[in-house]
Amino acid sequence: MAFAGHHVTFASAAGEAPAYLSVPASGRGPGVVVLPEWWGLVDHIREVCDRLAREGFVALAPDLYRGDATTDPDAAGRMMMDLEIPRAAEDLDGAIAAVLGHDAVEGSQVGVIGFCMGGQLALYAATRNERVRAVADFYGVHPNVSLDLSNLRASVLGIFAENDEFVPPEVVRQLEADLGAAGVETDFTIFPGVDHAFMNDARPEVFDAEVSTRAWAMTLAYLRKELG
Repeated sequence: MAFAGHHVTFASAAGEAPAYLSVPASGRGPGVVVLPEWWGLVDHIREVCDRLAREGFVALAPDLYRGDATTDPDAAGRMMMDLEIPRAAEDLDGAIAAVLGHDAVEGSQVGVIGFCMGGQLALYAATRNERVRAVADFYGVHPNVSLDLSNLRASVLGIFAENDEFVPPEVVRQLEADLGAAGVETDFTIFPGVDHAFMNDARPEVFDAEVSTRAWAMTLAYLRKELG
């Protein structure tokens, strides 16, 4: 598969970190940090960055596993649970700073979009960093990441699946209620009849083309509204 972006490194308090960067053909645009599922920085996430770039955004996906990736769910689960959250937090801060410091990025705030593990980490990044204006959380889950919602200043777009065994609808509704109680502006959708990771077209067993298209359109509209 040919990709439009390229691999870069950025400065993190935990040391130099790798990432994938995709820039729009116009050479300018708002910045978005893209956080991966538990598989790591795989082709699907690179393609998400390229899709964002085609829509006018500068997209950076930090490699939170520092070079490791897998297609095996057991290995992915171990990698997610072994992720050092304090180190990942430093990488998240570094990625946000790297995006805002890039010559192609317009504006002083960023969006963060994350899938599965990355969805929870997107919320976590926003609780740590007031430079995050918008969070798109796709079925976010990570049992080792707790959230201090009192520090969250971004709005949150929540995209979830009805048939999600990791993040069932009752958990989604509780998250939405908790965010609302913390004064966070939210827009949550639980799509009926689809499974966890329905956006991942590299996984035909769960991918849903129709719902994915609808969710992507919602995400683009949200990012444009929040980031300009």
